[in-house]
Amino acid sequence: MTAASPPAPKGQITGRHVLIGVVLFFALVIAVDAVFMVLAYRTFSGQVASNPYEAGLAFNRTLAQRQREAALGWTAAVETRDGQAVIVDVRDAAGRPLDHLSLTGTLERPATETGRQVLAFTPMGGGRYQAPARLDGAWDLRAVARTPKDVFELEARLVSR
Repeated sequence: MTAASPPAPKGQITGRHVLIGVVLFFALVIAVDAVFMVLAYRTFSGQVASNPYEAGLAFNRTLAQRQREAALGWTAAVETRDGQAVIVDVRDAAGRPLDHLSLTGTLERPATETGRQVLAFTPMGGGRYQAPARLDGAWDLRAVARTPKDVFELEARLVSR
């Protein structure tokens, strides 16, 4: 037989007290998290935009614009030159270069709007357009090529080292 340990003096913290305290602490944290999750789920309206109707109309216009662009059959290739310039080559459905376009664009960082650059493209001939830019790291290019009757939008991720 083993002898039972003597009872702890009154007011002394034992392993049992620590175990109960840790279990109660985590039970309280889990209970509070559960309450917050239930409240968040019950109060979520399902709307992601504050004006969903207007956002839906804008999306429908975007879809219509993408269909018009697909019907044009234009393509664009983007390249960078030594981290100092962005060059866009625009071709029609037959692969012929498209000159006499008005081409504008912006460069933004993928994660933030800090350092946003507005690009002013100048024609180089042969369907190629160049804009000076400061390219270090990752950038998202959004450009719009226009003629008096057609609009073509392009997006590209540019990464320079």
